Amino acid sequence: MGRWKTVVGPKLKAPLFENQKTEARIGVRILNRMTKLGRPNFERTA
Repeated sequence: MGRWKTVVGPKLKAPLFENQKTEARIGVRILNRMTKLGRPNFERTA
């Protein structure tokens, strides 16, 4: 939740519920992309 508030903001800005859902989906995609970029790839060596 802290990462969400840092990146997206403390509250949704869209007044309509449908637009809020879209805003939340965009925020989730941004956070997922950031997480994927920062996650190391592990390879089995043995």
